[in-house]
Amino acid sequence: MSTELQRPPLQADERTAIIGWLDLQRQILRWKCEGISEEDAHRSVVPTSPLMTMAGLISHMRWTEHMWLEVLFLGGDEKQNPAFDESSEAVDWVTDGRPLAELLAEYEAQCARSNEIVAAASLDDVGLHTGFYSGGANLRWMLIHLVEETGRHAGHADIVRELLDGTKGYY
Repeated sequence: MSTELQRPPLQADERTAIIGWLDLQRQILRWKCEGISEEDAHRSVVPTSPLMTMAGLISHMRWTEHMWLEVLFLGGDEKQNPAFDESSEAVDWVTDGRPLAELLAEYEAQCARSNEIVAAASLDDVGLHTGFYSGGANLRWMLIHLVEETGRHAGHADIVRELLDGTKGYY
């Protein structure tokens, strides 16, 4: 694994810093998938968390981006997001064997959509969705949460990848 990931500028304004750190964590998550076989992308290496696969991580993060920015911030239809399906826990992690490249493309598209949403709003704008636990959260809070969530799962991807094939790397 080799990459040219860069942190945001040290003297960045608030928006540039937040989006820079979020984009970096997104890049790290995608980077951890480089060169992985399709079999390994769907292989569970954590016995107590069978859905924690590289493919599952990408699927979950795609739906996490959608949930926070399209549903909770813009007030979109939560029925389009499997994370809101209360009939099954962790359904947004389920990939049904879909190819990793397809999941990565969907994640990439969702991240691009998220960046469009953010570019068109103020960090002080409050999300339109009033249910869930986000009622009253502004865009700044949601983005900082996404940095935390994405970074957390990028760390999971570090461990999963190492357990799969011994590949390690931090930029």
